[in-house]
Amino acid sequence: MKKITIIASLLALSATTFAQTWSVDKAHARLGYSIKHMTLSDSEGNFKAYDAKITATKPDFSDAKFDISIDVASLNTENDMRDKHLKSADFFDVEKYPTITFKSTSFKKVNGNQYKLVGDLTFHGVTKQVMLNAVYNGTQENPQSKKLVAGFTITGAFKRKDFGFATEAPATMLGEDVNLRASGEFVKE
Repeated sequence: MKKITIIASLLALSATTFAQTWSVDKAHARLGYSIKHMTLSDSEGNFKAYDAKITATKPDFSDAKFDISIDVASLNTENDMRDKHLKSADFFDVEKYPTITFKSTSFKKVNGNQYKLVGDLTFHGVTKQVMLNAVYNGTQENPQSKKLVAGFTITGAFKRKDFGFATEAPATMLGEDVNLRASGEFVKE
């Protein structure tokens, strides 16, 4: 019985030993969204303050876990007046909902370097499962830092009303779909 316990402990330890953590390189990353305005144009914004980590044991990231946390107050649309309005209770309500989080539940290879990323998005006080498209752009050594770097592009959309966001705004004024786009490099720790 003692041998089984020791072997089980060693197996559990070895499984966690091979897990690798990758942290976002914010100098080479962007996390943003777009939404239709008056059905005429895309209103775009991004977030300046966020943290993103990936944990994986496989070199192709097929078992990757994504963990993202966004400081909503860091919203930037390159228009101060619009940013102030978007941060108000009419839209993001930063005082009540200061953080957006995403925690993946699966990362499955679809074809080649394309994956389906599924996870729990907590936005505007509501948590729902969303499915996103991910492209693994590869891994290589950064010639300056000599650290291993992996690149990803993630896209997808969700219905704003599913999260209780700007529910009073008609679709003719503010589109129903919030489109997400994240692109960045992650450095192996």
